Amino acid sequence: MVFADLKAQFTRDHTITDWDPEDRVAWDDGNAEIAKRNLVWSVICEHIGFSIWSLFSVTALFMGPQYGISQDQKFVIAATATLVGSCLRIPYTQATARFGGRNWAIFSAFVLVVPTVMTMVLMMNPGEFGFGWFLAVAAITGFGGGNFASSMTNINAFYPQRLKGWALGLNAGGGNIGVPAVQVIGLLVIWLFADRPEIVCAIYLVALAVAGVGAALYMDNLDHQTASGKAMVDCLKYRDTWLICLLYVGTFGSFIGFGFAFSQVLNISFTSAGASKPALAAAQIAWIGPLLGSLARPYGGKLADRIGGGKVTLYCFVAMAAAASILVVAGMSADSNGKVITGGVLAAFITGFILLFLLSGVANGSVYKIIPTIWEHKAQSRTGLTAFGKSTWSRSMSGALIGIAGAAGGLGGVGINLVLRGSYKSNQSATQAFWVFLIFYVVAAAVTWWFYARRPIVLGEKETTDLPVLAAAADSSPVAGDAVNTVAGDAVNTVAGDAVNTVAGDAVNTVAGDAIVDGTTAPAIK
Repeated sequence: MVFADLKAQFTRDHTITDWDPEDRVAWDDGNAEIAKRNLVWSVICEHIGFSIWSLFSVTALFMGPQYGISQDQKFVIAATATLVGSCLRIPYTQATARFGGRNWAIFSAFVLVVPTVMTMVLMMNPGEFGFGWFLAVAAITGFGGGNFASSMTNINAFYPQRLKGWALGLNAGGGNIGVPAVQVIGLLVIWLFADRPEIVCAIYLVALAVAGVGAALYMDNLDHQTASGKAMVDCLKYRDTWLICLLYVGTFGSFIGFGFAFSQVLNISFTSAGASKPALAAAQIAWIGPLLGSLARPYGGKLADRIGGGKVTLYCFVAMAAAASILVVAGMSADSNGKVITGGVLAAFITGFILLFLLSGVANGSVYKIIPTIWEHKAQSRTGLTAFGKSTWSRSMSGALIGIAGAAGGLGGVGINLVLRGSYKSNQSATQAFWVFLIFYVVAAAVTWWFYARRPIVLGEKETTDLPVLAAAADSSPVAGDAVNTVAGDAVNTVAGDAVNTVAGDAVNTVAGDAIVDGTTAPAIK
């Protein structure tokens, strides 16, 4: 029976035509189950990709003096993996449209066998390979980071607008759990086998095989899925693209950057505190932060579905600034005590970092809720398109921004590792880096409030509130009584009584007396 089911799955047609997630009848009649099946295996493939991407955050704990790699070089290795994974997110975004979500998931799983085997070889031969080899292999593990963009773009096309926050949050959160998962496996290996890091790699070779075969059997391709290069170029013309990138640097950049660096910061701190087995002590704690951040991400998306992505993101950045303040105070205390890490300072470090992980996870989900909301509303002004055409354009632009923002966020992780490296190298402590993090979160909070959390807003555009709202008319173009302020290049369709204020390049389509508020429709201010 099992083999018959597997054969049926493998031989069936894996291409779906005319997929329309907004068709509620079709959704309830079976499309929801198809989307769920693809989501499950997308999460599995992305999860393992994240684990391979962050493999060196674990192997660094095994790399003692016999490997000839300094602490300073370990931060560079982590930054290299993060950099490559971030840059690959752009082409990976295009891959699902060009090759199909199922086909690309299969390829992206099996290609990670290469860096996993190479890492195993490096770990089994300490001292025989130089720093350059570690950089090269770390760069190849970056292919696991690209999986995020292709997976998110693919799932974005499967789900309706009303469920995107939860679906994208679950997909991303399940993938993000790959970071603490590999760290827990590393902890178990250190505890049980002490110096056998190749066992971690062997476990993931089996996991990659399972993921690749599962994707081949249970995932599907969408025939009309689009994520063209033109969409990415067009996406860059909108101010919202750059704002979302900035916010995602602070959310996902924090998650992945600290995911790579937290174990090293703990290792340095436990060593300074005089722990007998600092690597084991670091491994026992390092996985907690990434796990909480990963689990929080779907709930960030779900909360954003309820109260708006802008509000949730703002609250998170304010709280992240407070968490960074804990690190700054603890770091300054250690610096004033001759760089000695006391038990209290160590506890403050752990508390601050775990809070940052948790909050960045929530904010990751809320920022990604903003993305489809932006394009869903901008699509309504494209009067030359049918309803289905608008939906397709919206998904294409959302997919493009997912890739661009994902790449930008990953680069934030590069910055975190390089800033920490510079701080330790120049001052033998991380306090300077903590100050940089604090300042950035304050700036990000201000940007979020100004563009996405003030009410009323139209996707970041502040609506005029001091103009009278008149009675609605049937005509869909501006008529006497409308108040419309635009800058050259805007396309604005209003109904009498609307007040709209836009900036060049934006397209806004409203209904009489309404204002779009953070992704929801609310009565206009009178």
